Amino acid sequence: MTPAVRCSGVRHAFGETVAVDGLDLEIEPGEVFGLLGPNGAGKTTTIRMITTLLPVPSGTIEVLGRDVARQRTAVRRLIGYVPQQLSADGTLTGRENVALFARLYDLPRRTRAAQVTSVLEAVDLADVADRQAKTYSGGMVRRLELAQALVSAPRVLILDEPTVGLDPVAREGVWDRIEAVRSATGMTVLVTTHSMQEADEHCERVALMHRGRVRTVGSPAELKSALGPGATLDDVFRHHTGDDLAGDLENGGMRDVRATRRTARRVG
Repeated sequence: MTPAVRCSGVRHAFGETVAVDGLDLEIEPGEVFGLLGPNGAGKTTTIRMITTLLPVPSGTIEVLGRDVARQRTAVRRLIGYVPQQLSADGTLTGRENVALFARLYDLPRRTRAAQVTSVLEAVDLADVADRQAKTYSGGMVRRLELAQALVSAPRVLILDEPTVGLDPVAREGVWDRIEAVRSATGMTVLVTTHSMQEADEHCERVALMHRGRVRTVGSPAELKSALGPGATLDDVFRHHTGDDLAGDLENGGMRDVRATRRTARRVG
């Protein structure tokens, strides 16, 4: 079976700084796969190469068999992407935000309105679709951005810290919608997150990156079991990075969270 995502020998540097260093990774069709690691591990750079936002200077990345470097348009038609920084336009209604993405994805005009309505229903926003996004709560905005990513019916959904800054109820609401759409369509989900609890609960397999390389891959249960009884994913994190996730959040990650929350407040 063709992998949903395959990275082989991928390397990317910004000047003298190597962000991704010989990355090898395969993600199976239909699975929820978590990409974990401290800030600076190379997660976001990897995501941006997979989504064609950055070039692949060395190695190869394929999405469902399409080469990202040589078949960028074909790859873009296969993926949906929810970035970490909020992107909804607060002055537009929820429906207008999603319709804008439908146009960007060049959905056929005759089916566009129906598809917009369908994804708004899928993320439980149909009843507020004609309100401005600035009136939405943080969780609703995140679900709106999920609708934007889903409007093209992607086969691979890529989420960069999709629930950062949300309270537990809103976080579960976002994941409920992701799981419902995945169950109905069989799409693959690739997610980056700083929440070990989130990864443990929702990811079938995870890869832990550190200094541009994948240090370990497996199901959360397998990785915890390898460390012994009572181990947590936080323990796995510390074992493979020599770091503490709380410290990582204070030294960069928490700044990202605060920046996202500020953006959320500006949206509404």
